[in-house]
Amino acid sequence: MKSASDAATSGMQRVSLKDIADELGISQTAVSFAINDRPGVSAETKRRVKEAATKMGWRPVYAAQALGSSKTMTVGFAPSRSVRGLKEETFMLHFMAGVHESLSRQRYGLLYRPCASTKEEMTVYRDWASRKRVDGVILVDLKADDPRPKLLNELGLPAVLAGGPDPGNLLPSLSIDDSKTMGAILDHLLSRGYRKIAYLSGDSTLDYSHDREKSFRRFAAKNDLEFSSVSFTNFDPDVAVGETLRLLGENPAPTAFIYENEILAAASLHALAAKYFGRNAGRPDGDERPYPYNLPAIVSFEDSFVCEAAYPSITSVHRDAGVYGTKVANLLLKVFAGEPVSGNRKILTPQLIVRDSTGPAHSR
Repeated sequence: MKSASDAATSGMQRVSLKDIADELGISQTAVSFAINDRPGVSAETKRRVKEAATKMGWRPVYAAQALGSSKTMTVGFAPSRSVRGLKEETFMLHFMAGVHESLSRQRYGLLYRPCASTKEEMTVYRDWASRKRVDGVILVDLKADDPRPKLLNELGLPAVLAGGPDPGNLLPSLSIDDSKTMGAILDHLLSRGYRKIAYLSGDSTLDYSHDREKSFRRFAAKNDLEFSSVSFTNFDPDVAVGETLRLLGENPAPTAFIYENEILAAASLHALAAKYFGRNAGRPDGDERPYPYNLPAIVSFEDSFVCEAAYPSITSVHRDAGVYGTKVANLLLKVFAGEPVSGNRKILTPQLIVRDSTGPAHSR
C-alpha cells in the first residue's frame, strides 16, 4: 500500500491534513493549528508540519479555508468604465497585471467585475459585502463628490484608492504624481514654437481631469497663448476626432493638440492624415516636403506601443502602470495585515517621451 507521500507523488489522490498528521504521528487538530499559524502548538511543530506539507505536495482548499475563517483570499475590482474603453486602454490592462502579480504572491485572487455606471458599481459593493465575497476592493477613477469611499466605509469593506487623494480621508490612497505633467507638456510645446493649443480631455467628472484642466488654463493665461481651449470627449475616439476637425476649422485654429490618452490621439491622427495627406507633394509654391509636414503637433497623456507604432510617432507621457498596480495592491495587503498606512501618498513621477509628433512649429 502506498504512503501519503507516494500518493501525492503519483498524483493518485489529494494530500489532506489527515495524511500529514499520519505521516508525523500527531493529531489532525495540531496539523490544522500549525498550517494556519494558530496558537496552541509549538514553533517546532509548526516547522515540522510545514516542511512535511511542502514535501508531500499539500495545497490549501480555499473553500474550506473560508469556512474556517473570515478570509476569502479574494480582492474585488469593479471599475465603472465603458466596454470600449476597457478593451482599448492599455494603461488599465497593465495596471491590473501589476495588481495580480502582487496579490498572487500572497495567494490572493482578483475578482474583476466591470460596471456600466457608478450606481451599478455601488450595488456590486453592497452585494460583495453582504455575501462576504471579497476581503477588500481597489477603487479607481475618483470623481467630484464621489459617494463610493463613504459607502465602502459604511459597509466595513477594506479598500484602497488608486488615485485621489480622498477628500474625506476615508480611504488610504496611492496616486501617480503628475502634478507637474501638464506644465511639462506645455513647456515642451512652447519651446517648439506652439502658441495655439487645444486640450481634449476625457471625463469631466474625474478628479484628475479637473486638476489637468486647471493647470492648462493657468498656463494659458500666464503665457498669453494666442489660442487655447478645453473639450471633454468622455474618452470616445469619435468625439475626439469630431472635435479635432471642428477646431481646425476655426480661425485661429490650434497648431497643437493634447489628448487624454493614446486612443484619442491615434484616432485623431488617423483622421488628420486623411485630411492632410497628399497636400505637400506638388504644391503650387513648389514645396514638395513629404507628409506629415502640415499636421499639427500631437501629445498623449498616456504612453503605449500605439504611440511608438503610429506615423508620425506620438509624443506622450509615460507611467509604469504595472509598477503602479503592484504598489496599490501592496497597500491593500498592508491594510489586510493591520499595518499602519499613511492617508495619501504620491509616487512615480511621469516622464515626457518626445517623439516625431512635436517637431518644431516653424518646420510644419
